Amino acid sequence: MPSSGISGAEMVRVIRSTVLQAPVEAVWDVIRDFNGHDQWHPAVANSQIERGNPSDMVGCVRRFRLEDGSELREQLLTLSDIEFSFTYCLLDTPIPLYNYVAHCRLFPVTDDDLTFWEWESRFDTPSDREDELASMVGDNIYSAGFDAIRAHMELEAA
Repeated sequence: MPSSGISGAEMVRVIRSTVLQAPVEAVWDVIRDFNGHDQWHPAVANSQIERGNPSDMVGCVRRFRLEDGSELREQLLTLSDIEFSFTYCLLDTPIPLYNYVAHCRLFPVTDDDLTFWEWESRFDTPSDREDELASMVGDNIYSAGFDAIRAHMELEAA
């Protein structure tokens, strides 16, 4: 494993993916809003973009509170409407996820007008917590997000 410069830290990679029963444009309309995750993700209580910047401005920072009261800050690093993708990093978090960078990308499944969604991240964490924190990110954030968007899209279609 590459060294992070943090004593006792290990690089972790988390990848989750799913197929949604909705066109890629419809899913992108929901997840593209970097400040909209409090409208669909069950872990996020509220969110705001700092300094009043637009939520699709590369470099903008969202400050949000989780349902458990934790506060986090993330920065939008890339956004591509052509590739249906964005990348962001964690700036502040009470969880020991260091050098955290995540990437979301949607792909059209053209034979049935579905969406393939891949969400991945890399981060450093204390060497005795890799499995715990990889599972927390993959299950509680990514998989829970997939389920929430799936439910959101079903409500929109009804």
